[in-house]
Amino acid sequence: MEPEADVYPLALLMDELKHDDVSTRVEAMKKLDKIALALGPERTRDELIPFLVEVAQDDEDEVFAVLAEELGQFVPFVGGSKYATVLLPPLEILATTEETLVREKAVDSLNTIAKELSTDQVLQNIIPLIERLANADWFSSKVSACGLFKSVIFRVKDDSLRKDLFQLYSHLAQDETPMVRRAVGKNLPPLIDLLSENPDLSTNQDWEFISNIFQIIINDNQDSVKFLGVDCLISISKFFNIKNDPSHSQELLNSAIKLINDEAWRVRYMAADRFEDLTAQFANNQEYINELIEPFLNLCDDNEGDVRKAIATQIPGFAKLINDPTLLLTKIIPIIQNLSMDEIEDVRAALALKVNNIAELLTKEQAIQHLSPILLNMLRDEFPDVRLNIISNLKVINDVIGIELLSESLLPAITELAKDVNWRVRLAIIEYIPILAKQLGVEFFNNQSCELSLSWLWDTVFSVRNAAVKNLTDLTEIFGSDWCRDEIIPKLLQLDSQLLENFIYRFTLLTTLTSLSKVVAPKVIVDQILPFIVKLADDEVPNIRFNVAKSYPVIMETLRKDSENHTALINDTINPSLQKLCKDDDVDVRFFANESLEKCKSLISA
Repeated sequence: MEPEADVYPLALLMDELKHDDVSTRVEAMKKLDKIALALGPERTRDELIPFLVEVAQDDEDEVFAVLAEELGQFVPFVGGSKYATVLLPPLEILATTEETLVREKAVDSLNTIAKELSTDQVLQNIIPLIERLANADWFSSKVSACGLFKSVIFRVKDDSLRKDLFQLYSHLAQDETPMVRRAVGKNLPPLIDLLSENPDLSTNQDWEFISNIFQIIINDNQDSVKFLGVDCLISISKFFNIKNDPSHSQELLNSAIKLINDEAWRVRYMAADRFEDLTAQFANNQEYINELIEPFLNLCDDNEGDVRKAIATQIPGFAKLINDPTLLLTKIIPIIQNLSMDEIEDVRAALALKVNNIAELLTKEQAIQHLSPILLNMLRDEFPDVRLNIISNLKVINDVIGIELLSESLLPAITELAKDVNWRVRLAIIEYIPILAKQLGVEFFNNQSCELSLSWLWDTVFSVRNAAVKNLTDLTEIFGSDWCRDEIIPKLLQLDSQLLENFIYRFTLLTTLTSLSKVVAPKVIVDQILPFIVKLADDEVPNIRFNVAKSYPVIMETLRKDSENHTALINDTINPSLQKLCKDDDVDVRFFANESLEKCKSLISA
């Protein structure tokens, strides 16, 4: 007899949590909600939570992480928000652990619970908890405290208490431990973003504290703290833009330039990585944007490759903010030219991801004269990722200047990528082919890439062959059934008989035709695809025969949708072939044939 759920679950949990195997204890923790549901709110508060407080002090980090996450969803199980504070003791213990993942999950759960508490509960329980963590001796507690301010600070209406909280946060910003100061910098933007969502919540006193904390961060002697000032600056600028308050713009611009030109490369990297978002905050003032051009050029010419790589992806976004076409041609285009020949291949690849978008900012004549030579050179780059990234975003080039100027270099680039020794590169270019087909049209594709797409079917790597099958299916959906009937299927069916002696070739051909049957007209199936597949039903390889059986329901699905009556074809061709396969000597062939026969019957009766 099984034990009654409301009597024994806690004892069972205790036994599982004492198990030597960590995975068993982890799985036990994942059952907490079911156990709490069985116990009911009162026993959960009186028995389960005190037990979890003990568990939280002595176990493995994997168990703690699950416990910390589960407790964040426990408010309903303890009787609602009225009793939610009972969950704070175990989470406070977990928030002091050294393991980062456990602390983060504990803080997330505490923030979740804090949202459901009344203001009185926040004042009496959460704020004292934050103060205990913030004033603890060990850095892990202080780090957790930093993540809790955003849930409570704007729920405090008393100016004196709010001032005390900001002072506590400021004190943490000056902690001797870099990990704590980093936590302050990391958690300041979410706190500021809350103000942006509710501008009426803030007071001048709040902004004095935030400004002071921001200055502490960007003047920190540790790079790992200082670079967090970039995200802080973006959030602060967004707030004042929402309030339509330009009074701090010059001060914020100065801070931006200071971070961009910082002597620490990690800070410059962060500024480069966020450059578009950072400079967009000054978009309403063209003078400020012009002041940012030189710092931008400095990043593009930085002596650290990672900085140049980061800024390379931001160029089109920043260029859109520049209203003067002359500056685009005299400042932006030359720096693109330099980066396109950068000695580090990852920098060139990063530039290639977005450089095509510059065409939208130029006239057709300017794009042809200034941008096309750069793109042509990048299409011949020795690093495959550069060519791939250019090819992946050709639509904008086609829209602005047409693809003709690049076509001579485009085909060699595609061909080289198609034959790259790295199969992942071959796979990547296959995935771009349907995108190119939409952009370049059927005429270009038939002239340039049709044979290439067929050649991928015979690649030595299965993933490439599989992608090639999908590629042809996608192309048929783009160009239509008639295109597939005239350009693809005849070439497949006329494959050299010596090649078809190889089992892999026959299998790939069967897979391709089966996939194409989903997207071509029924007449194409009847006239071209089905006769060939029926022949393969007698193949000497069992794997081929049972895949023929599996292909029949796919073919019937398309035939069934056609208004023309194909009952005779099904009865005279498909069913006899399937029934023959049902009597095959191979057990796998018989299994799949019987399975397909049932599917076909259900399709007919549907």
